[in-house]
Amino acid sequence: MQTLQKLSLPMMGCGTWSWGNQLLWGYDESMDDQLQAVFNLCVSNGVTLFDTGDSYGTGRLNGRSELLLGRFNREYLGSGKENICIATKIAAYPWRWTRQSMVRACKSSAQRLGRNVDLVQMHWSTANYAPWQEEGLLDGLADLYEQGLVKGVGLSNYGPKQLKQVQKKFAERGVPITSVQVQYSLLSTYPVTQLKLKDLCDQLQIKLIAYSPLALGLLTGKYSEQGRLPKGIRGLLFRQILPGMRSLLACLQEVAQSRNKTMSQVAINWCICKGTIPIPGAKSVEQARENIGALGWQLDASEIAELDRAAANADKKMVQNIFQTK
Repeated sequence: MQTLQKLSLPMMGCGTWSWGNQLLWGYDESMDDQLQAVFNLCVSNGVTLFDTGDSYGTGRLNGRSELLLGRFNREYLGSGKENICIATKIAAYPWRWTRQSMVRACKSSAQRLGRNVDLVQMHWSTANYAPWQEEGLLDGLADLYEQGLVKGVGLSNYGPKQLKQVQKKFAERGVPITSVQVQYSLLSTYPVTQLKLKDLCDQLQIKLIAYSPLALGLLTGKYSEQGRLPKGIRGLLFRQILPGMRSLLACLQEVAQSRNKTMSQVAINWCICKGTIPIPGAKSVEQARENIGALGWQLDASEIAELDRAAANADKKMVQNIFQTK
């Protein structure tokens, strides 16, 4: 068995899930240069963890997010290149149920990226609907580490009960779990406050990665009840949530003004202060620059407590991922 050092992760990363959604809903190749600029800006400012998935960009564009990320990585020649950490998530598709299928999937991701994956993650657990499928996939995840094909393995959308089971299984093979990724923000505290996932991760020395730290943009201050909202399901969701989060938005705005920061920067910094690694998405240089502004400073204890109270008092919370387990 090949023994590898546990992969260390930076304080904040960039989630490429937003690129995947952009690709899914009408990808425009003219965006490539813009996204390259986003990547360059992030790396040059110390944001070196990039998280994607083999399911981002479906159908005709399957794997396109990984292809783009691989190209951006190759073409970046600035400082910090040696620190770039690429994480991807392997989807638990119904046709993937053997350990070999997991290894093949990761090798395909590496081929699209043009380099080995640093951190490979199980995208979601099948425990809620097809528990028989998961054993082979987890075996394959551990195989990838043992074979030296990845530097670390992680889980996504797993709760403490499932995490304990997987950790025990992997420990028997000498395979450490580097990270667990869940939806976590001021509007989605459920994994930490109710499931107590952070406590278990700390106990097991596992990093907690927070995806959607800006709650699809609801915590940016960009949207209001009277303003223009996104179309489709996202707009319907915003209409339901916005009236119940007035006090939270007011608190965010107050802290942001006192700090001379934006609401987005405060929301991201709150995630960092909670000991998580947030991965906000960025599709423009402006968004990336704003995200980077969440680094290099920290909210104080009173500000965190204030935001915690406002979050707890929000009438409506962000809808949880249907694959999140307990």
